[in-house]
Amino acid sequence: MSDQDSENAGRPDEPTLILPPRHVGFMTRLRNYFFTGLVVAAPIGLTIWIVRWFIDLVDTWFTPLIPSQYQPDNYLPFDLPGLGLLIAFVLLTLLGALTANFFGRAVLTFGERVVSRMPVVRSIYGALKQIFETVISQSAASFREVGLIEYPRKGIYCIVFITTQTKGELVHKTGTELISVFLPTTPNPTSGFLLFVPKQDVQVLDMTIEEGAKLIISAGLVEPPHRMKDAVETVVPVSNPAST
Repeated sequence: MSDQDSENAGRPDEPTLILPPRHVGFMTRLRNYFFTGLVVAAPIGLTIWIVRWFIDLVDTWFTPLIPSQYQPDNYLPFDLPGLGLLIAFVLLTLLGALTANFFGRAVLTFGERVVSRMPVVRSIYGALKQIFETVISQSAASFREVGLIEYPRKGIYCIVFITTQTKGELVHKTGTELISVFLPTTPNPTSGFLLFVPKQDVQVLDMTIEEGAKLIISAGLVEPPHRMKDAVETVVPVSNPAST
């Protein structure tokens, strides 16, 4: 043992200074409790309000279809919310079953011919029908991946929803393999821009569509957890240089 080690061994241990915990004032704790309650109650309250508003809206449209003498309010001592929603479900199901047979298709074709003769109505009807047919038919394949592109210039990144592989004239004119992506806006992700981006310029992310929508709606405040895809990092041990 060296002289320095002997001197350190004989020296008593120096006392460790332990600071007391920081005192949190009553107003600070009250504010924290308030914001915690707000974070818990706001999503629940807004969800209940939106669901109730939708049910009341559908009830307003479809409940008057029931004759007044058969209204449930005449027999029950309380309101029956959701009756219009049930009626709408039954009517839409019956309408789908009706248009699936020959007679229903003939009536629908005749009605579309009548609408096609109306200058303004035919444009609105045609656009809405095409949108709904596209959404319903491709709901299983569309908006299944979240991507990252550089927009509106290099070095600035935006989250997009990958829709489908671009085909037709666009690919023929550009001579490039393109991907159709939807660039949503904040805080309303239902509006945005349709972009046709080269496939090599789109980075597919691991987050789900729901997580990407939350990130956009919250303006980046709600970030999804980062999931590594079996990434194994090689750790190089740091050792002391060999003594000569």
